[in-house]
Amino acid sequence: MTFDQAAFDIRCEWGENGVRQLAPISDAMIIVDVLSFSTCVAIATSRGAHIFPYPYNDDTSFAFARSINAELAGPRGTSPYSLSPETLQDIAPGTRLLLPSPNGATLTLATGGTPTFAGCLRNCRAVAAAARRCGPKIAVIPAGERWPQDGRLRFALEDAIGAGAIIAHLPGRLSPEAEAAVAVYHHARENLLEVLQQCGSGKELQERGFATDIALAAQVDVDHGAPMLQDGAYVAFALSKQNT
Repeated sequence: MTFDQAAFDIRCEWGENGVRQLAPISDAMIIVDVLSFSTCVAIATSRGAHIFPYPYNDDTSFAFARSINAELAGPRGTSPYSLSPETLQDIAPGTRLLLPSPNGATLTLATGGTPTFAGCLRNCRAVAAAARRCGPKIAVIPAGERWPQDGRLRFALEDAIGAGAIIAHLPGRLSPEAEAAVAVYHHARENLLEVLQQCGSGKELQERGFATDIALAAQVDVDHGAPMLQDGAYVAFALSKQNT
């Protein structure tokens, strides 16, 4: 079809519609939500936690967390665990955490039976290596954000950068969309923290007092496990450094 990038090994498309187009014809999906779902998942799973994605932060999230014997992440700034990556740095191994997210979690739960990973700058090399083990046809999905006025998809520069960092480690023929993401990453990587601080999403987090989350998200290739969705939860898919 016109928009499925099927002629290429490595595909890149945005948001829920991108998942719907590419999941059925891909060997693996990588969901990229740098600020902050994917970064949270990378940090937590690297410490041995199990992260259950959930699309809604409402009354249903509490009931669902109880049904799976999981703790519930709450709003940023008011809860021990939240979509603030800083809160997950000391999470205990074996913790089961339900992490509501309107972007990264929603996309995760739309991939169906296609093997699914959570990717970001912190685990770009590891998640690319893990996805390659599923097959050569890999779709990288930058999540983007949502406009508060109408909920429509907003291009998020940080997710384009994160997608490009992952794609840079993937062999095979790249679609033009995938090539563009790599170019964005290469352009930004010399001043990566500054770029993330100055983009729209970064400025929003700084205004809300979460500058540390940006610094954590800007670290490249520091986590050597790849969060893979298994039985409804992201868990670490460990790779030795020599195999990445």
